[in-house]
Amino acid sequence: MTESTWQDDYASRMLRIFGQPLAQLVRGEGAYVWDVEGRRYLDFLAGIAVNSLGYAHPVFVEAVHRQASTLAHVSNFFSTPPQLALAARLLRLTGADAHGGRVFFGNSGTEANEAALKLSRLTGRTRVLALTNSFHGRTLGALSVTGKAALREPFEPLLPGVEFLDSTVAALDAAIGDDVAALIVEPIKGEAGVLPLPDGYLAAARELTTRHGALLIIDEIQTGAGRTGEWFGYQADGIVPDAITLAKGIGGGMPIGAMVTFGAAAELMGAGQHGSTFGGNPLATAVADAVLAEIERSDLVTNAASRGRELSNVVLDLDSELVAGVRGRGLLLGVALTQPVASAVVTAALGHGLIVNAANPETIRLVPPLNIGDAEVADFGARFAEALRTVEAVIEAGDA
Repeated sequence: MTESTWQDDYASRMLRIFGQPLAQLVRGEGAYVWDVEGRRYLDFLAGIAVNSLGYAHPVFVEAVHRQASTLAHVSNFFSTPPQLALAARLLRLTGADAHGGRVFFGNSGTEANEAALKLSRLTGRTRVLALTNSFHGRTLGALSVTGKAALREPFEPLLPGVEFLDSTVAALDAAIGDDVAALIVEPIKGEAGVLPLPDGYLAAARELTTRHGALLIIDEIQTGAGRTGEWFGYQADGIVPDAITLAKGIGGGMPIGAMVTFGAAAELMGAGQHGSTFGGNPLATAVADAVLAEIERSDLVTNAASRGRELSNVVLDLDSELVAGVRGRGLLLGVALTQPVASAVVTAALGHGLIVNAANPETIRLVPPLNIGDAEVADFGARFAEALRTVEAVIEAGDA
């Protein structure tokens, strides 16, 4: 009998949801990871915008050890110091503390959006507006407001009353009315190919939702925690939302989600109207608070803004006919390609020790840790250039 490989084990043990993994990773340090065969990769995907501090950061490791040594979990019949500390930090960083804000903790981004959708029902209305080509999660409620038909259709009927709009102020103005419960938007559509909302959209959305008494819910799951060069994407527009949803980067690798509410929206939910067994547990909140504290202490929001500009220039300076441009803000960037070969670029990059992601056939998504420096930027440029040359050679040979 031959010994099975990890690929065989994965294929026989795991649901066929994600496809065959690209590698089996066993450890990480900083912006680098190593696979089971000892190969090292520069990771510019960072767990899909999750690992804000990279891998095995001392602040993350110490926070896990310290909190696990005291309390890892208690029920929500009780409070813990880390829970309240993280809530206070989020209220301050979002500005919700100046608007009577409150926080709900869950375990993921999709759970945060589920909470926001339940919040919208408490307005007494059921009509929800969302954007085409958006992504808000895989659970049935969050999927209902995800603007990708291919993801929704196998699971329909979903939540009724949802309408999808083009990302224009004109489309929103035409659709909104006094029967709308909420508008839910991402400042940058990461899963759609790193597509920022048009200039002025969020300001107009705030004015229109206020006029019609609808909630403005901003999905900051991928754009939050400094990723865009602001603490949260909506802050670049100088608006105050009714609720934002968070996950990914706030935990730096620890599973956690949150909904932060502002103003009157903070008073909509009452006792027993929502809950979560693990949401707000002391281990997750202690780690998230430590991660956000380190982002503050090391001014990684500013670093994300400056390194994002550097990365954009590195990509645009490459001598490659495949590069059409760069979209996004901070360290949420999409490299637009001139041909639909993003999957081939991802494969070639992996072969050159670089992890990136194909957001769609014509876009490579870059979401590295927020603390990358000169060395990582230079290393990325060299490896990405090699990946593009590899794909260009295949195209020239007529095999792509």
